[in-house]
Amino acid sequence: MFESIFQKYITAKNIIFLVTVILFLVFISKIKDVAIMFFASYVISCSLNPYVDKIESKFKKRGIAAAVVLLGSIAVLAAVLTPIFILVGKEIKNFSASLPSYFNDLYTTIINIPFLNKMGFTNFNWQGIISSASNYTTDIFNEIVSIGLNLSSTLIYFIVSIIIIYYFMADKDLIKNTYLRLFPKNMRTKAGDILDIISKKIGGYIFALIITLSSVGLIMVAGLAIFRVNYAVILGLITAVLDIIPIVGPAIALVIALIATFESGPASIAAVIGVFAIAQLAENQFVRPYVFGKFLDIHPIMIYLFLFITAKYMGPIGIIFAPAVAATACVLIEELYMKNLD
Repeated sequence: MFESIFQKYITAKNIIFLVTVILFLVFISKIKDVAIMFFASYVISCSLNPYVDKIESKFKKRGIAAAVVLLGSIAVLAAVLTPIFILVGKEIKNFSASLPSYFNDLYTTIINIPFLNKMGFTNFNWQGIISSASNYTTDIFNEIVSIGLNLSSTLIYFIVSIIIIYYFMADKDLIKNTYLRLFPKNMRTKAGDILDIISKKIGGYIFALIITLSSVGLIMVAGLAIFRVNYAVILGLITAVLDIIPIVGPAIALVIALIATFESGPASIAAVIGVFAIAQLAENQFVRPYVFGKFLDIHPIMIYLFLFITAKYMGPIGIIFAPAVAATACVLIEELYMKNLD
């Protein structure tokens, strides 16, 4: 059996192809930012391709169908995000103005805790530490604002990504056929099947991510608004965004929420903790298992593994697309190795 497999697959052409793939991956690692942009564009195009296929059946022109879907997606995204950004901008402004008082109240609370007095914690220069933290946090907010105002490079990346997504959708068959020509003839059918499976799986990732993050954000905003906690919108948005990073992200979001509501008193703090617990419970026990299981069919261990790998080699953006990378790797392992063993 092993001899037949060796004779079938270990050929000069296949070895040359494997070496070429390795060199290509090394080259991709040297242009990481560009590679991430192309991969992210491909993932988004895979999620929109089913809608392009449906519209193409009516218009009979894929380019028009791709343009309609892309422009419609941008319009929907803008309609949803614009009011959120307006509310968040107002809350950030108010929170930045009251930030020094938060740290002063924190200092007062620390020095009045008897247990900390006995332990000698009040001997530290807490006033200086908190003052520095206040200034540092204010600087961070100012830096975020300045980055937001400097939209030139971000706008260029956005426009280029939109163009790439369009061509991935409009020229799907052409790109696929060009990709298949890289393989020996006897491997092209298998390579095409694998590409279709990967495209289907990672295409569902965007919807799974949107549904999961939206559930957390909506529960946080609604719960905090019911209890009349300040900065409900921005705290919900922060929780949703940081929830992309498992374990660490939600922990950071909770700390930020507690700091933001510290001045409002014990009732607000209890409300934040309670709503946060409900949001995480609903996500981890109901939403995430169902959604990611339905769209990706990947075990959470694999997602965690590729989360650390992509964080190390691809940076923060890699964390966002870790499940898509995991789906791609799992399909390759299953189709190229496990099925051969079976």
